Amino acid sequence: MDATPLPTPHTPPAPAAEQVSGHGTGPLTVDVVVIGAGPAGLSAALNLVRAKRTVLLVDANRPRNAATLRSHGFLTRDGISPLELRKLGRDEVEGYDEATVVQAVVDRVAPDGDRWSVHAAWRGTEVEASARAVVVATGLREEFPALPMLRAFYGTSVHSCVECDAYDKAGEPLAFICETDDVVDRALLIASWTDDLVVYTNDSGVLDDAGRARLASAGVRVDERAVADLEGDRSGMTGVRLADGHVEPRTGGFVRPRWHADLDWLHVEPARDAEGLVEVDRCGRTSVPGVYAVGDVTPPGPEQLIVAAGHGAVTAAAVHRDLVGGLTDLRDAVQ
Repeated sequence: MDATPLPTPHTPPAPAAEQVSGHGTGPLTVDVVVIGAGPAGLSAALNLVRAKRTVLLVDANRPRNAATLRSHGFLTRDGISPLELRKLGRDEVEGYDEATVVQAVVDRVAPDGDRWSVHAAWRGTEVEASARAVVVATGLREEFPALPMLRAFYGTSVHSCVECDAYDKAGEPLAFICETDDVVDRALLIASWTDDLVVYTNDSGVLDDAGRARLASAGVRVDERAVADLEGDRSGMTGVRLADGHVEPRTGGFVRPRWHADLDWLHVEPARDAEGLVEVDRCGRTSVPGVYAVGDVTPPGPEQLIVAAGHGAVTAAAVHRDLVGGLTDLRDAVQ
């Protein structure tokens, strides 16, 4: 993301190179490489190893929600730290003999005959693998509006996922900072949790008269002036400061990032939509045979963790069926 990156949480060192390269006999040969260990990737990996598929799970340990203290809406895990949820999922996957889990950054996925060659590295350790299929679950990079103090309050006072965090902000005086043309729909959604919402478009010109009228009829205030920064202290956000010096008291709010799917390491080009997200069928198949995608990197983009996990399970079933091959029952339904 364009803003200062978050610190990488501490994790144990990755396995030595020979442990992930076939014990010195060439690349590690597996059925599937899953790239990314968020809920979507972990769920895909777990269901694949339970299908007796050998899986290499590669994760850079740079989750988009690293600043979030608690995640919500995940049945039996409501309020859990996102990092703890990832750790629990990783431990479950690692408990299977069919799984190899490494921390590394993937820098190449390329066709190799009827297989896929995968290369990754981390702190001097190289990971090489050959797989029949690849599942892309890398998530997205976020680009935030250029407000100096936004990062200081992100994950505590300011959030991006309305479904995840609006409950805890219900009834508060909130701000919504948005510079994209979906501002009206997102603002109306947030307004269902509070009667005191100010939408800041930061002089972006994304609102038209029809949009202003819709927001006004819903009782949502709009301020289209340039925003200088957020204000607050260690206790949290206290207001929004405009470029002209005016400060509007606000105790928290939401921000709409721009999302980018960075896939330069993927040496094939699956079809993408207008937002740059990887187009898939309902079971995660991309336009490139043998390459699947799941989670935030696919339309509609960022989604609740439990939804991403469900998509991971669906995609795992599709991968397994495709690897079996020759099935006459081609229904996409997962039993």
